Amino acid sequence: MNKSIVAACCILFFVVQLTAQDKYELNTGWFCSPIAATKQAGTEISKPSFAVNGWLPATVPGTVLTTMLNNKQVPDPFYGMNNQYIPDIYQTGRDYYTYWFVNNFKEKVTSANEQVWLNFRGVNYGCDVFVNGHKVNEKMHKGMYLRQTYNITAYLSKDGNNRLAVIVYPPDVVGNPNGGQGGDGEIARNATNQYTAGWDWIQPIRDRNTGIWDKVTIKKTISVNLKNSNVVTLVPGVRLPGSSQQPAVIKVSSEIENPGSTLLAGTLQYTLDGNIIKKDITLQPKATAEFQLPDYTLKNPKLWWPNGYGDQPLYKIQVQFTSKSKALLDKEDISFGVREIQTGWNAHTGSRETTVNGQKIFIRGGNWIVSDAMMRFTKERYDAEIHFHRDMNLNLIRIWGGSLTERPEFYEACDKYGMLVFQDFWFSGDCNGRWLDPMKKEDQWTRRQYPDDHALVLESLADQIKMIRSHPSLAFYCGGNEITPPEDIFKALKDSILPKLDRIRYFYDYSNSDSMSANTLGGNGDGPYGVQNINTFWGFKTFPFNSEVGSVGVGDYESLERFLPKENMVAPQYPGKPDSVWDYHKYIGYDQFIAPYGAVKDVRDFGLKAQLVNYDQYRGLIEGFSAHMWDWYTGVIIWKTQNPWTALRGQMYDYYLDPNACLYGLKTAGEQVHVMYNPVTGMVMIENNGFKIVRDLMLEIKTYNMEGKGNLLTQVFAEAQPTSVKNYIPIKETIDGLRKEKGMFLSLRLLDKNQQIVSDNFYWLPNNEEKYSGLQQIKPAAATIDAKQQGADKIAVTISNPANGPVSFFNRISLVNPATKKRILPVFYSDNYISVLPGETKTITLEYTSSASNANPQVSLQGWNTAEQLVDVK
Repeated sequence: MNKSIVAACCILFFVVQLTAQDKYELNTGWFCSPIAATKQAGTEISKPSFAVNGWLPATVPGTVLTTMLNNKQVPDPFYGMNNQYIPDIYQTGRDYYTYWFVNNFKEKVTSANEQVWLNFRGVNYGCDVFVNGHKVNEKMHKGMYLRQTYNITAYLSKDGNNRLAVIVYPPDVVGNPNGGQGGDGEIARNATNQYTAGWDWIQPIRDRNTGIWDKVTIKKTISVNLKNSNVVTLVPGVRLPGSSQQPAVIKVSSEIENPGSTLLAGTLQYTLDGNIIKKDITLQPKATAEFQLPDYTLKNPKLWWPNGYGDQPLYKIQVQFTSKSKALLDKEDISFGVREIQTGWNAHTGSRETTVNGQKIFIRGGNWIVSDAMMRFTKERYDAEIHFHRDMNLNLIRIWGGSLTERPEFYEACDKYGMLVFQDFWFSGDCNGRWLDPMKKEDQWTRRQYPDDHALVLESLADQIKMIRSHPSLAFYCGGNEITPPEDIFKALKDSILPKLDRIRYFYDYSNSDSMSANTLGGNGDGPYGVQNINTFWGFKTFPFNSEVGSVGVGDYESLERFLPKENMVAPQYPGKPDSVWDYHKYIGYDQFIAPYGAVKDVRDFGLKAQLVNYDQYRGLIEGFSAHMWDWYTGVIIWKTQNPWTALRGQMYDYYLDPNACLYGLKTAGEQVHVMYNPVTGMVMIENNGFKIVRDLMLEIKTYNMEGKGNLLTQVFAEAQPTSVKNYIPIKETIDGLRKEKGMFLSLRLLDKNQQIVSDNFYWLPNNEEKYSGLQQIKPAAATIDAKQQGADKIAVTISNPANGPVSFFNRISLVNPATKKRILPVFYSDNYISVLPGETKTITLEYTSSASNANPQVSLQGWNTAEQLVDVK
């Protein structure tokens, strides 16, 4: 047999062996030890013979603090005041949180062409890496936002038993957590997240998130390393969801690294729609180059749309590099969506306007910090959180600049659920010098140049852009939170890095810049933050694309008791100073907005009344902005939708993934076709966020008093024009008369031609003194519930309210563990905090993940005037 044929067959044999497990994660079997207890060098520690007796089991991916918590060396910092009892790195010094991490793994080289690569997706902050007694990195790695890849082929043992050892150092400058935003600001001297020194929504993270915080993987290839593949999709023209589509253009590129000493020739290719798109290439030795494959015209593509506007189909391809003999040398799987995002200036509003596939999208977004402040990320948690954002009827998430570039798993969830992403880079005006701040150590001119190592920042920016750019959900980049990066970084990012790596996405200079929203009001260009009179959202014209406007978000009793000690379950009073633990967890207060519902009796009563405010606030916020779409506004982004720890502000669900009423207020207000009441003008309005006119809608307006007596004010046929909002019927005089003494209920519905409900919006309105006196006197409702299993992970719950009684008002449905009676989390409810009119029923669905720990769940009902009930699922 010809020798070349034998060689080709050998390569093919090894490829077959590799493809089943060519990449895997090192996420178990880690041990760690503080540097103070480990005096040996990395060349010794990384030898398999070096004993690690007495070392702690380590959490990787994770931080040092997470490992300490999991080994019960520190109390849960998210509970009560426990965080105060954990030593802060500013007092202990950096060595206290400097740790060695080791992992034994099995791997060996079985052919001359085989390559083994060690990949770190995130280490904070510095590290040195050793394998089997050899130092792998020539100089110390630094930077939280910089991936690392090492070819460890030459260091692997012949018997396949290997030791990886990594020493991880905290940020170079840890900063003083003195209570300022980012403490004294010095944390921003590093290329790391700034919130770890404390912010107005979080207490300091004691180790500043030191650790191997993201995935560590081993990858095996033949001869090369294929990486950073990218897919760009071009969708010309104006498209409609669901229809037959004109073609789209698919552009694919990949980087290939040749670690060998000889010229390498082969074919780069992928298969789509049964067609092979390929290109023959030659790669110089010891070189890395990017190659662009020929453009492919995809016929009748399935288009990806933001949440609420269409579906989110995803295509999957595998980019391959093969040798001249057709042997597979390396591959990379990519999922992508076909869409084109553009933005232009709306001269009428004075703000940016977003289009997807040629269609205008009114932005309803939420600000996101990070999934978990201690970096305990999982694909499942990401999925649950973005699922909640989908359920809020939002269509965009902004990643706030004091945090990080979110992980690929986050973006995968956004791809799945149709959430556009506005990705800030890692600069914030609070730390980076925008304002005069007595809490900061250095002056504004000095802080304006943070971080210290600009070359590291530029390298990290390029790397992170490559990591996330193929995701269809990624819509925009942003220079930073309320400030641009330093001038040289900003110029390089705007003029060279993005034009080279991702020229298709719009770059906002900073989050509230004039490139986003013209500021004619003065001030910072975003906000305010806190409870507002509902009329403000409707009647006051604020910034035309407000990047941060927010309110409260305290959970109910069941949420609060998860992290507040029993002795601190004390309801806040207004006016007055809150309990010290509430204050530590950043409670900002409901001010006078709880009082209209009556004096607070206890924490349980406070939690329920807080939910009424929550629902009303966030429904009013989205409705108020939507009522002025394309006239005053092109979008709004809520500050904020989630908390990465147990804070008492700005969240639609708590840290434990338990939703509160905010989520359902947003869900109601964000319907694609929505009927709403303007409390300022007294006008009933209809909004259509879709791209097609909706005809034959019956608008039904009813009022109910506190005894449950209903009155049909009117019903009239209506239509809703695409991406528009329209005034329909003025009812202010009638409503003000009906609500005068006790307040009232207002039911607005839209029915389609089959008399099915398209939009159902239920308001509770105060009396003429702006008090809910009628709610305080309403009689009990005799509502009942029934729960039926509709599959392994789905339950239908029906609430029935008999006729001739009051409205069954503001009911919370919960899925609970039958043994503990505690809520099962997370659960996704099609609606919640719902009211049922006399003589009517409502059915909602519950989706959850069944397991042995939540077998045979029960359903709980608790309402304002409905007695608590607990039923088995049939």
